[in-house]
Amino acid sequence: MQTRTLGRNGLEVSAIGFGCMGLNFGYGQVLDTQDSIALIRKAVDLGVTFFDTAEVYGPYTNEEIVGEALRPVRKNVVIATKFGMNIVDGRMQGLNSRPEQIRAVCDASLKRLGVEVIDLFYQHRVDPAVPIEDVAGAVKDLIAQGKVRHFGLSEPGAQTVRRAHAVQPVTALQNEYSLWTRGPETNGILQACEELGIGFVPYSPLGKGFLTGAMKRDTPLAEGDFRRILPRFTPEAMQKNQALLDLLIRLANEKQATPAQIALAWLLAQQPWIVPIPGTTKTARLEENLGAVNVVLTPDDLTMLRKALAAIDIEGERYPPEFLAITGR
Repeated sequence: MQTRTLGRNGLEVSAIGFGCMGLNFGYGQVLDTQDSIALIRKAVDLGVTFFDTAEVYGPYTNEEIVGEALRPVRKNVVIATKFGMNIVDGRMQGLNSRPEQIRAVCDASLKRLGVEVIDLFYQHRVDPAVPIEDVAGAVKDLIAQGKVRHFGLSEPGAQTVRRAHAVQPVTALQNEYSLWTRGPETNGILQACEELGIGFVPYSPLGKGFLTGAMKRDTPLAEGDFRRILPRFTPEAMQKNQALLDLLIRLANEKQATPAQIALAWLLAQQPWIVPIPGTTKTARLEENLGAVNVVLTPDDLTMLRKALAAIDIEGERYPPEFLAITGR
């Protein structure tokens, strides 16, 4: 597995990480705990060193699974988790990034993960009720105490990144970015990363499954699968967005690859400090995703994709309005 470096602070990770959320949260289906642990350990065997979780996944149980799975190889892996969601009676109830809450979440996450230090601690969403300088200051204190190594932000606006970075250097941003969600190219986020020396970790790099080619307009979604409320996953939107998938399939056939591998290879080709974190519950998909590091997209391929993408109008927002409202702050 190739490696990449996030941030000027030099956090070295595998070129492709593993997003652990879907193991037991978000998609309406829960992989057995022991099977989840086995899959994470298989990822380690295949060279993955970067694993992403959060307290709200479960809530709490995803961190416990990740911690148990990685305990035997703790010194060889990087674990990222997140704070900032207000969890009441097992459900998310708004945001909470008050400094005292950040400290409490850190201690609880350390215990659930069974580790002495969190490698990368993201604010899950920007809390407008708490100045970002106070958030960065709280994480800076945790770094000084040896409880956290690196500070990250998820779905912030560019100006928020700059304000936070002035207090405590930001190592990585985790925003949605893929062939059908390209906002970071135009909203100042990738520009800020380049200027400030911040790594970028795209979540949902496979379009929440759509870019794998495994989904059609009539694909049933399980009860509790959050894609049921996403505008892009209505049958009508999926049918209209098939044009993007057809493009990926054509290039994948030329490269003797899969659509998912093309989607990941495209992200890897954008910048050397971009590290996507696809998730899966299947060993075969894990192996397929990691194979993307060996797919070479030439300058001509990238030019063709850029021109073709410009001619495709993506149908549907990536989130419903209430979810979009807590991004880009």
